[in-house]
Amino acid sequence: MTADRVVELLRKAYGDEIETVMNYQTNAIVLDGVRAEEIKESLQQDIQEELTHAEQLGQRLKQLDARPPGSADFVARQDSLQPPADSTDVLSVIRGVLDAEEGAIETYRALIDAAEAANDPVTEDLAVTILADEEAHRTEFRGFEKEYRTE
Repeated sequence: MTADRVVELLRKAYGDEIETVMNYQTNAIVLDGVRAEEIKESLQQDIQEELTHAEQLGQRLKQLDARPPGSADFVARQDSLQPPADSTDVLSVIRGVLDAEEGAIETYRALIDAAEAANDPVTEDLAVTILADEEAHRTEFRGFEKEYRTE
């Protein structure tokens, strides 16, 4: 049962990473204004890292004789990261990124626990590595949020 939980969380994390790529890309395209440029650049830089995470998770699923979900199995969860109606509403995108990062951090912490319980140190190590990246993203966007709140 614990190995099943590891696969379930790996599949969820994979889908979340793919959804994050889609939302980061879309927001990087639709945001307007001088104030948006730094956020757009940060989102574009993070896209490749999120794709790498998805690839790593997919490869781990394959190693566990499972497979990542395809588009038919995809469940969108990032409501707060949808592009804003007002393309200059940079703060809503920042808050959406923070929500997505919090969700990812929660998933990777659960995956670490499940992998430990399943005696799967490889998955545990992968989750710890990706968790560190997600926490770094969260810290970066917390800084952006502070800047935008004070203006």
